[in-house]
Amino acid sequence: MNSASARKWPPLRDLLDRRFLVVLLIGFCSGFPWVLHGSMLTLWLRSEGLTRTTVGLFGAVGTMYAINWLWSPLIDRVRIPLLTRWFGQRRSWLLLCQSVLLILMLLMGTTDPEVSLAMMAAIALGFAIVSATQDIAIDSYRVLLFKPEEKESKLPFASALATAGWWSGYGFIGGTLALFLGGETIGLAWPVVYQVLALLTLAAIVLVMLVPEMEEGRFAPGQQITDSLALTATAAAALTPFKLRDWLVQMLVAPFREFFLRCGLQLGIAILVFLFSFRIGEAMLGRMSLVFYDDLGFSTNEIAVYNKFFGGLSTVVFSLLGALINTRYGIIRGMMVGGIAMAASNLLYAVMSVMGPVPWLFMLTLLIDNFCQAFATVAVVSFISYFTSRTFTGTQLALMTALSNFGRTTLASYSGAIVDGLDGNWALFFVLTTVAVIPALFLLVWVGKLLDRHEQSQPPRAAE
Repeated sequence: MNSASARKWPPLRDLLDRRFLVVLLIGFCSGFPWVLHGSMLTLWLRSEGLTRTTVGLFGAVGTMYAINWLWSPLIDRVRIPLLTRWFGQRRSWLLLCQSVLLILMLLMGTTDPEVSLAMMAAIALGFAIVSATQDIAIDSYRVLLFKPEEKESKLPFASALATAGWWSGYGFIGGTLALFLGGETIGLAWPVVYQVLALLTLAAIVLVMLVPEMEEGRFAPGQQITDSLALTATAAAALTPFKLRDWLVQMLVAPFREFFLRCGLQLGIAILVFLFSFRIGEAMLGRMSLVFYDDLGFSTNEIAVYNKFFGGLSTVVFSLLGALINTRYGIIRGMMVGGIAMAASNLLYAVMSVMGPVPWLFMLTLLIDNFCQAFATVAVVSFISYFTSRTFTGTQLALMTALSNFGRTTLASYSGAIVDGLDGNWALFFVLTTVAVIPALFLLVWVGKLLDRHEQSQPPRAAE
């Protein structure tokens, strides 16, 4: 993955691989839960008169995406009775998560923020926990679909289609449908919208049953894990303290040890720090975007059309373009271009805050911003996937994705308080989101140098 090397444009036949369709479909399953504890809940709470600070703090449930690596080894190793036998390791977890999501959606359809705000928060937390767990299975499934020697040629496309699927679930299909149902035209009550959208979750359950199970990664020499690690939920209780200790060491320590042994300590730390800092500015903007549109005077229907449908659809298209560019010029260069553009595009929101609810400016801002976000997202997902071992796929993916998501979820939950602290000065807030990206860009230059130095000192990587 020499970031400085030139590449040819990938052949068209690479896009005809049927595995890409699977990646697209399960990406939809990953993005849709963000509608449930994000867009819908944000507009519902704002319609009830809650403050920006309160709405922002509801976003703290997204912390689950930042700490899901703590239980990620379970998805790699723990077998679910009956489901694993019938559907395989990853699909069994996907089916379990989808089933719990369905139950939570029906429960949310019975709540009222005026009398049960704590219950709403608990259900939103449940959405985030289940969705974060599901993402571990989806991410490891996507990586294991491709052989190690296909990483450079096909992972950018897989990452692009994963991003396209995610935005289909969150944006122009799931998000648009949700906001239209609860908007001015149809005008369903938000609890009823949750109940109607439960049908999408039923469709997702059927989808997971139909996609194929892949061959699992093999354990490298010196990393053999005994059969006792293939635990069922009931067998785990029968472990002796000594066996339990060994099991936990293999589950929690071995994946991180393998990552740093393979990458080296300096490069490994640089990668993790960069992933932590890269998307903080984007996250601060994203959490408050719907509140901003509402404050600016756009209706729910307009937000559904411009932000969810048009914005989501353009992100899908730009994700594919981003994959082509990243494959051609390298992931490091792609992230640098995407990071600079992502930071600069935030300034267009500052212009919107001054000019007011102007539809053409809204469309232009979304077009440029979604291109930048898609470009950067594909590069980050490809970057993370490249440094993941097939032996500890779920755990390592979860750790790096969690670090990337930490700013997007936990830190971003305070963005509402920042806006309130600025007395609603949206223009200054968006300037701050732009400045927040700059340190990560300097760090990316360092990561690129360390990566080139590491690759020059290492023999070609063997298949894991």
